[in-house]
Amino acid sequence: MARIKIWDLPTRLFHWALVLLVACAFITESLDQMEWHGRVGLTILGLLVFRIVWGFVGSTYARFCTFVKGPQSIKSYLKGEWQGLGHNPLGALSVLAILATVGIQVATGLFANEDGSFFGPLYSLVGEGLSGDITDIHEAMEPVLIALVIAHVAAILFYAHVKKDNLVKPMITGWKEADGKAAEGGGPVAFFIAVAIAVAAVYAASGALLPSSPATAATQAW
Repeated sequence: MARIKIWDLPTRLFHWALVLLVACAFITESLDQMEWHGRVGLTILGLLVFRIVWGFVGSTYARFCTFVKGPQSIKSYLKGEWQGLGHNPLGALSVLAILATVGIQVATGLFANEDGSFFGPLYSLVGEGLSGDITDIHEAMEPVLIALVIAHVAAILFYAHVKKDNLVKPMITGWKEADGKAAEGGGPVAFFIAVAIAVAAVYAASGALLPSSPATAATQAW
C-alpha cells in the first residue's frame, strides 16, 4: 500500500472547527451566554455553507458525488464487498445526518428567542408566535444532535479497536496508507469561492440586510 492524500486541508479544518464550535454552542447555552451562543451559531452557519459548496468544488473525497451513494452501495458494504477510500457508505449517512441536524439547529436558531431576553437575528421576520414554535424545534433537536455525535464517536472507536483502522489520523494529517488514487482538485480558486459564498450567507443571516427599524435593531443588538 502507498501513502496517499485523502483529505484536503479545508476539509480537515472544517471538521475540527465544527467539533470545537458545536461544543462551544452547548457550553455557551449551558452558561446562559446567549449572545455568544448566537455568535457561535452564525459561525457554524458559515462553516456549513462552506462545506456544502466544498462538497461540489473541493477535492475528490470531499465531494458529495464521491461518497454519497445509493442503497446498493450500503448493501455491498454490509456484506463486506465495498472497496473505496474516504467515507464508506454508512459513514456517508452519518456525515449527512450530522450536517442536516446541525443545519436545522442553525436555521431555527436564527428565528428563535430565549424567553424574551434574547432574539435570533431574523426574529423580526416571523414574530413572537412562530418564533416560539421554532424555538421548540430548536430545543427538541438538541438531544438528536447529541445522539448522532455519540454514535459517530462510537463508530470511530469501533473502527480503531475492532477493524484496526484509524480514522482520526487521516483527518489530522490528510494522509492514509491505502491502495487507490490520491485526492485531486479543490485548489485555491475553489476555496476562495466557497469562502466568499459562506461569508455572504453569514452576512445575510446576521440580519444586516433587513430594513432598519427599532424592532430589527433590538434583535441585532447582540
